[in-house]
Amino acid sequence: MSIAFTFPGQGSQVIGMGKDLADAFSEARAVFDEVDEALGEKLSALMWDGTIEELTLTANAQPALMAVSLAAMRAMEAAGFDMAQSVSCVAGHSLGEYSALAAAGSFSVADTARLLRVRGNAMQQAVPAGEGAMAAIIGLDQDAVEEICTQCQTGGSCCQIANDNGGGQLVISGSRGAVEKAATLARDKGAKRALLLPVSAPFHSVLMEPAADAMRAAFENVTISEPSVPLISNVVAAPVEDPAQIVDLLIRQVTGRVRWRETVQWFASNGVTAVYEIGAGKVLTGLARRIDRDIAATAINTPQDIEAFLRR
Repeated sequence: MSIAFTFPGQGSQVIGMGKDLADAFSEARAVFDEVDEALGEKLSALMWDGTIEELTLTANAQPALMAVSLAAMRAMEAAGFDMAQSVSCVAGHSLGEYSALAAAGSFSVADTARLLRVRGNAMQQAVPAGEGAMAAIIGLDQDAVEEICTQCQTGGSCCQIANDNGGGQLVISGSRGAVEKAATLARDKGAKRALLLPVSAPFHSVLMEPAADAMRAAFENVTISEPSVPLISNVVAAPVEDPAQIVDLLIRQVTGRVRWRETVQWFASNGVTAVYEIGAGKVLTGLARRIDRDIAATAINTPQDIEAFLRR
């Protein structure tokens, strides 16, 4: 059996996430302490006792979700689990790509937390509030949505596919007027649903170029190592291991498409039979099951999940 580990992106955050890991495993607690120290604030207190509104802020959600994923990984490793010996590859959805790389040893936890804080702030600040939007389009194929986006890019406005999540779900992103027009056009063309998403910025669109520039500068101060297992990149849906190429793809990811459907299809075509989602929520587990029913998909985010996985 070949195994892939995946790491969730923004949207999986909930108040209390990771607290049971911190209570059960000292190694997990150490991760949260390390993230708090790296950021110079008690992010863990916000995660466990704060408000969902504050946790959902991009600059908080991104390092918080990474912390939960790495806490679970450290707990498994403390029990003897060796990723390099047991996992074929890793992948992460958007910010989850940073979690995947930290889990595979490319970045330290502290550097990953600081990178994601820069990323979150830069993405939030790249576009003035209200000028961008994102929408989920369900029930149309990729070619149809691509055509709709092209039709709505008028007068210099932006509209593009941001996430190809599989299972008939595509997310578009760009200028608010263009995205709203595209959602209406998608419904007219037979989409089952086309709804604007409650997000604060048009992520994974060319409007995020200022954030890409911020990440390019941030990586100049970070050491990256070759991952212990290949990363299946969001941008190319193919394995990468070269540190310089990984950094380039992480910068391109800010404005580019998350090719999650193609990532899971790559798993299936390359012998992966089981996918484990490490961290908060079960979003990627559900997507994997919809994309390829032959892949066994399981979420690991509680002490009980970790114990069950290690028994296997």
